[in-house]
Amino acid sequence: MRLLDEIFPLVEGFYVDLHKNPELSHSEHRTASGVAEWLTRTGYEVHKGVGGTGVVGILRNGPGPTVMLRADMDALPVEERTGLPYASTTRATDDEGKEVPVMHACGHDAHTACLVGAADLLSESREEWTGTVMVVAQPAEETLDGAQAMLDDGLYERFGRPDVILGQHLGPQPAGLISHRAGVILGAADSYRVRVFGEGGHASQPHTTIDPVLVAAHIVTRLQGVVSREISPSEMAVLTVGRIQAGTKANIIPDEAYLEVNTRALNDNVARQLEAAIERIVRAEAAASGATREPEVERFEGAGITVNDPACTAEVAAAHHAYFGDDYVIHLPDPFPGTEDFSCFGLPADPQPIPYVFWFVGATPHDVWEAAPGDTPYEKMGNVPSNHSPFFAPSREPTLRAGLAAITVAALSYLGSERSAPAAEAPPMGGAYQDQSYDAAPEPVGDPFPVHDAPPPAEQVPADSFGPPPGDPAPPSGYGPVPADAPPADSYDPPARSYGPPMGEPYEPRPESGAAQDSNDAYDSAFLASSWPEPGQEDPAKSTHEADMDAVIGEQDEELREEWRSEKAEESTLSADMAAILDDDPQGPPQGPPPQGPPHGQPSGPAFGGPPPRGDAHQAPPPGPDDDLPDSEYRL
Repeated sequence: MRLLDEIFPLVEGFYVDLHKNPELSHSEHRTASGVAEWLTRTGYEVHKGVGGTGVVGILRNGPGPTVMLRADMDALPVEERTGLPYASTTRATDDEGKEVPVMHACGHDAHTACLVGAADLLSESREEWTGTVMVVAQPAEETLDGAQAMLDDGLYERFGRPDVILGQHLGPQPAGLISHRAGVILGAADSYRVRVFGEGGHASQPHTTIDPVLVAAHIVTRLQGVVSREISPSEMAVLTVGRIQAGTKANIIPDEAYLEVNTRALNDNVARQLEAAIERIVRAEAAASGATREPEVERFEGAGITVNDPACTAEVAAAHHAYFGDDYVIHLPDPFPGTEDFSCFGLPADPQPIPYVFWFVGATPHDVWEAAPGDTPYEKMGNVPSNHSPFFAPSREPTLRAGLAAITVAALSYLGSERSAPAAEAPPMGGAYQDQSYDAAPEPVGDPFPVHDAPPPAEQVPADSFGPPPGDPAPPSGYGPVPADAPPADSYDPPARSYGPPMGEPYEPRPESGAAQDSNDAYDSAFLASSWPEPGQEDPAKSTHEADMDAVIGEQDEELREEWRSEKAEESTLSADMAAILDDDPQGPPQGPPPQGPPHGQPSGPAFGGPPPRGDAHQAPPPGPDDDLPDSEYRL
């Protein structure tokens, strides 16, 4: 039976290949071909060209629910500055005919690699479940129209309507951390094109013109008062004028001006209120300036809020708790204002919408998280290279392992004639809402990240969710506490073909010590409280890092890759490309540090507020010991 460890090198290779060869929205031809090839080899019924470049894979395995797994494939017009050995140097032509750099700066390469890996694992374990798996590789998420394009192309009419939809997204949390939220998890976004028209002329005779630049300036100023004076203080709303263009020369008053406006909200009613305000202000300012032609306001892209079904979120979160352990699954107290078109697949306007669950997988390398300024997780997340940053460099192994396991375990919690996920009341996520379940989305109250009233004893270092307790050396693979009789790290002889836990082996929560803590207090005790060593104190987990990497990467990876090459010698050139890329990748930082900031005059990207990533690769959170047999429903 195929295990996660055996498939991981292939998933990793596909990720590296995708990262090195990104494609813009609606142009994901190479990526889609790779997805289709993988699904075909794995036994799926594959359909290409759905909604443009979308790919759908169907695996029917007897009666049972239809579970849809979705990932997005497109990249961004961002110039990569990570310094990674597999960094993108791709350039492409955008929809305005301009040549732009292209980078996977939002993690869609990881989403896609984990999607096909999960599809492969589910295909190899068909004797363990019944039902239908529907794999959807979606184009054009960044333009917020790819999901709707697939629906308009008959996604559900042609391939069947799923019973539940599952998706995930990389985020700025520490690598390997799974974050859930029932109810609203992502906001709505809309973008508008605005054209205002005047009557041009010579700059020396403005009285003979109607200046559209002045009209546009008044519009920009007036729009800034919408959120502060028209939206209730209890609601979240953002209105941004991100683009304004007019004229060709300083002494010419142009005929028209062009603006692009973006709005964000966590409530669909607020989103519509913002839209109405834009229409009203644009038309009023044009009229006040005496414009003889009506302005144009066009909504050209957008998506509604993402609202996780509470019951389904409880079920998936329970499965993740059972697999990863309580320390590595948290509950987000507040939604993110970012936007996805994932929610379109749920048919929110349908009389019977489809339930879905969407969660985050942390991607920030642990040393980058440690070094980031800030006393709270929110402050740190604002100071690490995050989505859409040219420095966005996920910690590869822990991120991919967590993403691959998370979506596979979530699918297994639904597949089968008997439900695999626990039917008991789901535990609350994190410390901020210890007494709440997923029956309803909690409202944020007070400090979303409270600190315990009773701190741990002075001699006890607070627990850290990303490694063994202080004082316990990390094993060479980075997984799990080392038994007392284990040999030292530098003499460790790793078992053959072992990258970590087999698929289905749950992460074992670390034993607690000191003051009693709530079993679901993961966010407070593990995420908030830092357990990094004091200056001058040696961190045993880091002290063995080089030996760990040599033992695990040098011996195990090469053994597996050589075996894989011999087995796959007759397979596609794409698979060969993956192996070549992995061979070239030193699995470590490039020579010399990445640039510390942009050259003068160049933007650093919209989401980056901290130092670029640095340091060696870090391992995933620890699983349980080998003799800790998992429950059968989570075994592959």
